[in-house]
Amino acid sequence: MADDETQVDKAGTVSGADVSLVISVWNRKDDLRENLAAIRAQTVAPLETIVVDNCSQDGTPEMVAEEFPEVRLIRMPHSSFGACTTFNIGFASAAGRYVGILDDDVILPPNWVEGMLAEFASEPESTALLSSRVEEPEMPDWFLQSKGHLEPRYMATFRGCASLAKAEELRACGYYDEVLFIFGNERDLTARFLNRGKRVKYVPSLRVWHKAPFGMRKGKRSLFYHVRNFWIYAFKYVRWIDVLRFPFRFLAKGLGGKKQKSAVGDAVGTIGLMDEIRAVPWGFFVCIKATFSALRQLPHCLRNRHVCTHEDFELPLQ
Repeated sequence: MADDETQVDKAGTVSGADVSLVISVWNRKDDLRENLAAIRAQTVAPLETIVVDNCSQDGTPEMVAEEFPEVRLIRMPHSSFGACTTFNIGFASAAGRYVGILDDDVILPPNWVEGMLAEFASEPESTALLSSRVEEPEMPDWFLQSKGHLEPRYMATFRGCASLAKAEELRACGYYDEVLFIFGNERDLTARFLNRGKRVKYVPSLRVWHKAPFGMRKGKRSLFYHVRNFWIYAFKYVRWIDVLRFPFRFLAKGLGGKKQKSAVGDAVGTIGLMDEIRAVPWGFFVCIKATFSALRQLPHCLRNRHVCTHEDFELPLQ
């Protein structure tokens, strides 16, 4: 049976959408314009669209105010906030019973809101979040044709660029962990969903275009935060024996080389991590620095430690 806030008529169409879409943006004026145009063209209009602008200097907020007056614009006072913080501000401001989590550079299909609500209507109460099928430049054929990309399943993470969550579950879990700043926040949040007995489901029937290239983003900053935040995640949710074993398993399998046809497809942000360590100047030093940075967050991790034993839980390496 459909939730009270989502009515499905006999023809199968969804009405009465109660969805807040949240977008975090920084200096992506043209990408955001395409994103908002696709939202405006939805077959079921969202209740609201919230754009949290991280003090862009390229005219992004001015474009939103002029061209999309229906959008609720939140302007940050400076650009030093991490994506976890800006998204959390958007989540906390959302009035809808469902919250869409969107990157600034995605383009939604016209039926995205309608389709995601219909999917939720057929899901059990335990489903907290639905994650779209995302396709990106440079996505290899082995990934596009893989079972994990084409078939629905419950997951240990989600694609933060295009997902829909129950607002009450986001609130109950405390939103993103702002200590993470950026990267890895989806897997961290999913562990908290799982610890509450909730689940995250991948929905391949709703395909979203994401302009960011496939795999891990390039550079020292990305490498630092991916490694640092993995350790923070592990300190919070993983058995200590597995935390100790992970470096050896990582070195043995080379976590998610871009040509590796493995289950790490669920952790798209870490695909190519070993290649990136080799490519970034002093890459292993960056990893060591990130590890020590994570250790400084150990008190925070221990305060929030809750080993996850849910059947869907898994490390981003198989």
